[in-house]
Parts: sequence; C-alpha cells; structure tokens
Amino acid sequence: MSQLFASQLSVPPFSVAPLPVIVGYGGINAAGRSSFHHAFKRIVYDALAQTEQYTVLRSLSQLMGRTTAFSESRHSESETASILQNTLIRTIQPSYFDASKVYSQTFADLLPGNQPPTWVLEKTQLPTPIPAHWRVTELNQQQVLVAAHGPTRVLFPNTHDGRVNAAGQLPSGFEPGKKYSSRGHPKGLQLAVYAASDALHSIGIPWEELQARVAPDQISVYASSAMGQLDHESAGAMLQAALRGERCSSKNLPFGLAEMPADFINAYVLGNLGNTGGTLGACATLLYNLEKAVSDIRSGRAQIAIAGAAEAPITPEIIEGYRVMSALAEDCDLLELDGIHEGAPDHRRACRPFAPNCGFTLGESAQYFVLMSSELALATGARIHAAVPDVFINADGYKKSIASPGIGNYLTLGRATALAAKILGDHDLRHRTLLHAHGTGTPQNRTSESHIFDRIATAFAIPRWRIAATKCYVGHSLGPAAGDQISFALGSLATGIAPGITSVEQFADDVHQDRIELANTHRQEAPNFWRAALINSKGFGGNNATALLLSAEATLQLLKQKHGGATIHSYQARTEAILERQQRYENALLQGQDRTLYQFGSRTVDPSQLVIQRDHILIPGQPLPVLLDPDNPYGTLAQPNLPHP
Repeated sequence: MSQLFASQLSVPPFSVAPLPVIVGYGGINAAGRSSFHHAFKRIVYDALAQTEQYTVLRSLSQLMGRTTAFSESRHSESETASILQNTLIRTIQPSYFDASKVYSQTFADLLPGNQPPTWVLEKTQLPTPIPAHWRVTELNQQQVLVAAHGPTRVLFPNTHDGRVNAAGQLPSGFEPGKKYSSRGHPKGLQLAVYAASDALHSIGIPWEELQARVAPDQISVYASSAMGQLDHESAGAMLQAALRGERCSSKNLPFGLAEMPADFINAYVLGNLGNTGGTLGACATLLYNLEKAVSDIRSGRAQIAIAGAAEAPITPEIIEGYRVMSALAEDCDLLELDGIHEGAPDHRRACRPFAPNCGFTLGESAQYFVLMSSELALATGARIHAAVPDVFINADGYKKSIASPGIGNYLTLGRATALAAKILGDHDLRHRTLLHAHGTGTPQNRTSESHIFDRIATAFAIPRWRIAATKCYVGHSLGPAAGDQISFALGSLATGIAPGITSVEQFADDVHQDRIELANTHRQEAPNFWRAALINSKGFGGNNATALLLSAEATLQLLKQKHGGATIHSYQARTEAILERQQRYENALLQGQDRTLYQFGSRTVDPSQLVIQRDHILIPGQPLPVLLDPDNPYGTLAQPNLPHP
C-alpha cells in the first residue's frame, strides 16, 4: 500500500490492531433461541443426528411453555410434529391478530332525509365544538337527544381478510414479557432484554467478573431497531390514540424511540457507563451497530462491545405498509406461483429467495453479540466463536429511486472478500468460505444480489461460491436480519452444515449463477470445514453492509501467529472452566430455567457518591476508575505555569 493510502487509515493496520472476537451471542427468532446454535439446528433439523434432534425439541418445548417436558424416552410423533410446526414461517396466529378480520374504519356521511336523523348520546361523548346543524335536547343528567339537520360524518367499524397471512413468528407459546417484570413494555424491548440476557449468560463468565477487569468507559453498547417500537404499548398507541378516542400514555413516545433497545440494556441489564448508541441502516441496521462495536475494539476505545438489534413488526399496520409497497408475498400471488386456483397457499414456503417469487415475508427477532478484544479474550479464557475483522459499509450513490438497488453493495462485498483473501489466502477463500445472502425473496433482490455475487466471485476466481439464504426459514426481521444471518453462520462454522434454501423447488432463470452455488438441500461438511462466512445486508434507501466472520479455528491460528503457541496453550487451559459454565447454562435452558437479567431501580448511584479527581473519577461498585486522560492529537495552547505576580 502506498504511503498516501496508508495515511488515510483511521485505525492501526490489521496486523497490530486488536482483533474483535465474538465470545457470546444470544437471541430469539422464529427458529428458537440463538445461543448454543439451538435456532440454527432447528433450520437444519433434517441434517442432524437423532440425539441432536432431541436437543432441539427439548429446547423448543421449554420455550413454548409446554407443561410436559420433552424427553428422548417419552415423546410421540404427534408431539414432535406439533413442536416443529409451531416454529419458522407459518400462518399468522390469532395470538398476534385475526388475519381473517383485520380491523379498519370506513368514513360515511349521514344525509338528512324527510326527517333529520336522531340518536341518543351520552353527554360526555358530545364533540367539541358541537356542529352548528345539530339540535341537542337534554333527556336527563347523563344523556341528550341529537337531531342532525345537515350532513354528519361518522366512522363505521370494518373488517376484511388480510391479503398477507404468513410471517416468521416466535415459537408458539413463547412470551418474552413473562420472563421478567416487563411492566407493559412493547414487545421489541421485551425481546431486546431477553436476547441480551441470553448473550451475556452464554459467555460463561459472570458479568461482574468482566466489569472487574475493564474500566467502565471501556465497554460499548450499540443496539437499535430499524423502525422503532410501533405496537400498542409504544408509538403505535401514540399515533392512534386521538383517532381511536383514547388517551396517549406518557410512555408511548419514549418506548417508541429506535435506539431504546440500547437504552434498556444499559439501564436495566448491564448498568453500562461506556460508549453507546443506536445506528439505523434500515435492513442493514445490525451490521451498522456491529461496525461501531468492531471499530471501538480495533481502535482501543473499548475492550468489550455489545452489538445487536430487536424488532417486532408483525402488526396489521406494518404488514399493510409493506404490502402497499408491493414488497410482501400475498396469498393470491403465492397461489398463482404454484398454479393453485383455490384454497390456501403453503405459508411455510412463502419466502423463496432466488426462485420464482413474489415478495418477502416479515419476521420478528432480537439478536445480540458480545465482542471482546482478542487480548482480553485470551486473558480471561473466554470461548471464541468467531472473529469479526471488519464490517464494510457503503451507500449507493446517485439513484433513480430510493427503493431501487444501486452500486454500494458491490463495494462492501468486494472489500470484505479482499480482506478474506488477505487473511486466509486465495485457496481457502475460493473453496472454504460461505456467503450469507440478504436473500429477501423478492424478484428484484434475486437478480440484483445474485449479479453482485457473480461479479465478485468472478473477480476473485471463486469457482462456485456456496450461498445461504436463511430468510426462507425465519422471514425478514428488518433491523436484526443480519443478526439472524450471523447466528446461523456461527452454526455453520461450528458444525460444517451449510443450510439449503429448502422453500424452493427450482431457482429462477434470471438469477446470475455462473459462479455461485444455490441448492435446496443442506450441504454437510466436517466441523470447522468453513474457514469464514461473509454476511451480506442490503437496506432500503441504499444502506449496504458486508461483514467478515472468521471461524474459531482460523481465529486461533491467527492469534497464534501474533502471540505464540505458549499463549494459546495457556488460553485453552483457561477455557476449560468456561466451557463447563456454558454447559451448565445450556442444561438449565433445556430444563426451562431461564434467567433473564433485569434490574429496575436497583444499584443506582447517587452523584454525590462519585469521587472526582483531576485525573480520574471513581464510581461506587466499579473496581476500576474512569481515567481523565484523553488522547490529544491536536497540540496545545497551554502556557507553562507562571508564578503569580
């Protein structure tokens, strides 16, 4: 690299920068719980050995709150089928809303006939001001008689069949708000608390132990949602209240803020005092947050960084909003694709990436990842699941339409692929990397994204790049969508199984696939076969991001080059105790013993208790101080200390 280009780097060169590594992850989506690959194993269920299938069923049965625990020795085929059928993409369940009776209101003008229409009304229901053409007669202390001598506009309640009836819903019976004192929280925030707790427990090191090793300002949290919280506990109620004749709650507006998942985690899960924020990038939102976390660790700004996103968009209003954009797969179009003229479509196959398709399918999810600097991970013995050397983000440039794809994704994928080649070498890049597509299931996505993949594969001489498109299982969860992909990619890196696009019978003729491998069956390789996974994400408006994940094995080989074999050997010895703790947590999950972290009103610090010195601030309950020694690369105007006159 020339000196000119080298001078533009905002962080140290990769060879000397701390390597961000994933040491914990957790969450929930339509496939189940993310930690310990439970959700991943649900989507590749048919490729698992029978004992692993039992573990999947046990995990799901506990999530669903089934009264009888699932066991290997006592279960029925119907029970197994019921558990599996109540996961992944499926017909929208009445617990969300009745899709056969979607509520709306119809305006109507009541016109006077030979006689003006009259009705009895409660006094408290009289409008302000009273229309001039109304004649109001008091009947008693509570009621009046209204006679309308002119047109009067009214709203009639109305219901209709929903045109979109499939979604990637959480496992039936799972209610995140019952896992802690949720106090009327919107579902998106309930999911965030649950997922962040799962990620923290999965580390195998108590959070208090990690806090004792890291200064408070060396911890970062970046989390958000793409759309904010829009259900009836949050912004949805605020926007609807006046039209529904209801009162807006003081909580509706703040609960609806898109960065609120980070705020909740800081205040009620971690007690975090470090860097924080919520970056929005439409459907690339999670990778935008991950990029901030990776940058903090690479630059030395943080030793621990948590990145995530949460979204609960399965509401009639959000579905209708995407439907009128012609973005969602409607029942009538699914039937037409399958050549069926009556009845209901196969909702399980509603999302069909890179195939003849008609739109995407909404899903709900929360996914969180705990990253550490490689040095801290080695020192603590934290189990390394993968490394995230970098996340690349590019806009689309000039465009004809905000909704149309542009050229930014060619840049993000090209940059991530080039970094993979530098780290792994050309052979492993070409034969042992897995590409997780955004893969929404829309006609436009199948042509545009496959063209990007084909062009980049050609440039790097990749003969057949294996593609995964896991939205076919769990739907499109918007902000956390890339988190679903990362969670599933971690499963592939550990087990060697690359999930197929099983909702598809054949791929579309207009898909560019000279250099990519699309399959509707799972590809089974040996554990640790895949050396890296690339996570591709495309967001509305031109928000493109691609992340590179290195496998645990590749990460340790890289760290061995940097730190030496003795250091890695000592690290692996420390990891044994962590693995035992992780196993205890997983066993507890399989027994239904969830421990969602949520602390409301406890362990707060009175500002008067702070010890503030010129060079540090000491916080009660925090073993290490915050040092007041910021970097100053700008020079100084300070004068030497002079004696007083």
